Amino acid sequence: MVSAADRAKHPARASVWLEGGRTARAAGRKAARKTEAEQPSGLDRDRITAAAVRLLDAEGLAKFSMRRLAAELNVTAMSVYWYVDTKDDLLELAIDAVFGELELPDPAGGEDWRGELRALAAGYRALLVRHPWVSPLVGRFLNIGPHSTAFALRVQRLIGSTGLPPYAQTGATQAVFQFVYGFGTVEGQFMQRCASAGMSQDEYYREALAAIQEQPGLEEDFRTATELMEARGGDTVDEMRERDFDFALKLLIAGIEAMTATPGTQA
Repeated sequence: MVSAADRAKHPARASVWLEGGRTARAAGRKAARKTEAEQPSGLDRDRITAAAVRLLDAEGLAKFSMRRLAAELNVTAMSVYWYVDTKDDLLELAIDAVFGELELPDPAGGEDWRGELRALAAGYRALLVRHPWVSPLVGRFLNIGPHSTAFALRVQRLIGSTGLPPYAQTGATQAVFQFVYGFGTVEGQFMQRCASAGMSQDEYYREALAAIQEQPGLEEDFRTATELMEARGGDTVDEMRERDFDFALKLLIAGIEAMTATPGTQA
C-alpha cells in the first residue's frame, strides 16, 4: 500500500495498468515491512473490483466512494488501499472488468464482417445500458487494460477486414462506435430516469408525450413528430428503439460498403 503522504508527493500516473514503476516498487517496500498477519484477510484486487462494479451498478457513480466500498466489503477504507492507490485506479479497473463481459467474435469463425460488426455494436450498446456509470468514465482513462484492449484490437481488425483503405479505417470506427456509445448512453440514462420515477419506459414515454402535446404553440411540430414516429413503427419503447438502432447501423454499414466500392475516394 502507498501511504497518503506518498500519493500527495507524486503526480497521478496515466493509468493503473502502467503501475510497474514508482507505485509498485513503493508498495513492495511497504509490504515488506509488514507481516502477513497485518494484511487485510480475504481481500484481493479482483474481489475489490467486483464489489466496486456491483456498487456502481446499484447506486451509481455519484454515490460511489472508497469508504462506501469498504463498508460493502465489511473492511476499513485503509484495507482497500492495500490493493489500489486511488479511487480513479479502482474505477479504471472496474471499467476493464465490465469490458470482460463482451463476447468477441472469433476472427477465425469465417463470419462476414457485417455480422461481426453488428455483434460487436450490439454487445457494446448492451454494456453501456447495463452499466450506465461507464459512459462518463471511458473518456477519462486510457482504457488499456486487457479486456478493453482486446475489444479495441478486435474492432481494429474487423474494420481492417472491410476493405476500407487505411486512411478511412479510424473514421469508420468512430462513426460506428461513437454512434453506439451515444445511443447506449441515452438509452441507459432514459431507463434510469424511468426507474427513478417509478414508471415503466412505456408509461414514462406516454406521460411525456401527453405533457408536450399540452404545450401551446407546439401543435404543428408535435403533429409532424407523431407522424414520423408512427411511420417508424413499433408499439413499445423497446420496439421503437430496436428499429432505430437497427436502421442506423444499416446506414453505417451501407456507408462502409459504398466507400469500399469506390477505392481512392477521399473526402
